[in-house]
Amino acid sequence: MNTQALQIRVSLFLVALCAGLCLHAELACAAQLRAGAAKVDISHPDEPSNDPLYVKALVLTDGTTTAVIATVDAVAIGEIGHIKNEYLSKVRTQLQKDLNIPPTGVMINASHCHGVVCSDVAERTVKAVKEAHKNLVPVTVGAGAGHEDRIMENRRLKLKNGREADVRHAYSPPPDDQVAGVGPVDPQIGVLRLDRENGQPLAVVYNFACHPIQGVPSGRNTADMTGFASQVIEDNLGAGAIALFVQGCAGDINPATYKAVAHPRDAEPLGNLLGLSTLKAVRTTKTRAGAALKVVNETLALPRSDLAARIEQVEAEQLRLLKSLQGTSLNFKTFMPLYVQYSLSAEFPSYYSHRYMHDRKLGRDDLDKLDASNRKNMEQYLQNIRIMEELTRLQTNLALLKKHHAQNIAAGKREIDVELLGLRIGDFVLVTFPGELTVQIGMNIKKRSPHPSTFVAGYTNGYIYYSPTAEQLMNVGGAQEDSDCILAPEWQALFEARAAEILKKL
Repeated sequence: MNTQALQIRVSLFLVALCAGLCLHAELACAAQLRAGAAKVDISHPDEPSNDPLYVKALVLTDGTTTAVIATVDAVAIGEIGHIKNEYLSKVRTQLQKDLNIPPTGVMINASHCHGVVCSDVAERTVKAVKEAHKNLVPVTVGAGAGHEDRIMENRRLKLKNGREADVRHAYSPPPDDQVAGVGPVDPQIGVLRLDRENGQPLAVVYNFACHPIQGVPSGRNTADMTGFASQVIEDNLGAGAIALFVQGCAGDINPATYKAVAHPRDAEPLGNLLGLSTLKAVRTTKTRAGAALKVVNETLALPRSDLAARIEQVEAEQLRLLKSLQGTSLNFKTFMPLYVQYSLSAEFPSYYSHRYMHDRKLGRDDLDKLDASNRKNMEQYLQNIRIMEELTRLQTNLALLKKHHAQNIAAGKREIDVELLGLRIGDFVLVTFPGELTVQIGMNIKKRSPHPSTFVAGYTNGYIYYSPTAEQLMNVGGAQEDSDCILAPEWQALFEARAAEILKKL
C-alpha cells in the first residue's frame, strides 16, 4: 500500500471516528434531559371558590438549554382580566436573576378561563418555577395525540345573507331560519408525556382548543372545564403527576350548548370528558430517553388595522335598522298571549272552529278580519324584536371597533411586534402566539408542518386580542372575533409563513 492510499484511509478513519464521537456526545447530552414540575394555588382570597385556580410550571433542561412551560388559570397574560401588563417581564426578569433562565426560554400560557386570580400572581408564578427547578430529575419523553369532539362547537354561524354572526351571552343569536351553516372544530388533543426513570409519570402537557367559559352552577370562582380536566388526569395518574393545560386556537370555539337555558351551566361534565380523553391518549403514549430540547424565540411585526371606514359602515347600518322600526299596537303583555294563542291553532285562533263556520255560513268575516289584524301586528312586533337584537349585536361590536381603532391610532405606528416561540421536546413540537387564534389557523399550521406531532398555542407570552382569519376579517362588525381585533387581514399569511419557518428550525 502506497503512502497516499494510507493517508486517505487514515483520514477517512479519523472523519468516521470524529463523527461517531460527535454522535455519541449528542446522544449522551440528549439522554440527560431532566424535568421538574410544580403547582401553586393562585385563587383570589376574597372570591368564593368552587375549585382552585393554579399556576403550574414545568422546567426542562439538557444541561445546555433550559425551557419553562408555565400555565395560568386566567383569562390572559396582561391587557384584560386580572393579570397586569408588567406580569410577563416581571416573572422573566426574576427567573433570569434567580435561576439564570433566559427570558426567551420562558413560555407562559393562559387557559383563558374567566376566573379571578390573586394580586401576587407574578410572585406565585416565580415560586412555582423555582419549585419545579428544585425538583429536576432525569425523564423519558413521549408525544401523542387524543381525540375529543363532544364538548365544543364553533360559535361562528354562517348566515344565508353571506355574513357571519357569533354565539355569545352579550347578545342574541340570529333566528334559526337565517343560519346556513357553522365553522369547524379541531378535536385533536396534543399530548406531551414525561416519566421519571422508574416509569412513574412526572407531568403531562396537553393542548386543546376551546373557550373554558362554561362556569359552574354556583357562579363561584372556577378554573372551568380545563381545571376539572387537569384534576381528572392528576387523580388518575397519581404519584404526584402534574397536568398542564395549554390553550390552543380557541378564538371561535365555545363549550357545547353554550346558550342552553334549560339546565344550569356546568363545566365539570365537559371537563371530565376532556380529562378522560386525554388520559386515554396518555396511556398509549410511549416515552423514551434521549429526547432533544430546542427553543426558537422570534419577533414578528404584524400590520395594524384601519377601522375608520368599517366604523362608518356599521354606524350607517345602525341608522338604517333604527329607521326600519315600525309602530304596532301591541306591547309584550299583549303580544305573548296572542303569540301562544295563534301558535296553538293557526286556522281558528280566536275561538272554536264551529263559531268561524257559523259566521262564514251567515256571510260574516269578523273573526277572520280580527285574525288578519292580529297577525299583522304580531309579525311587525316580531320584526321589531329581530331588529332590536341586530342593533344590540352591532352596538356591542361597534364599541369594540372604536376601542381598537383608538388603540391603533394611539400606538403611533402601523405595526405591532409579537413574540413567537417554537419549542421542541422530543417529538412534541409547539409554536405559540399571543392572540386568540381562531381554529382554522391552527389546523393550517399543523397540516403544513414537517413534524407529525405539531401543536399550536394561542394566549401565550402576552395578549393582543382576537386573531381571526383574513376571511373572517371581511365580516368586521358582525361577530366578536372580527371586531375585537387590532390586526389587518394580511397578518394571517405573515404569521403562518413565519410559523412554518420556525417549525423547520425545530
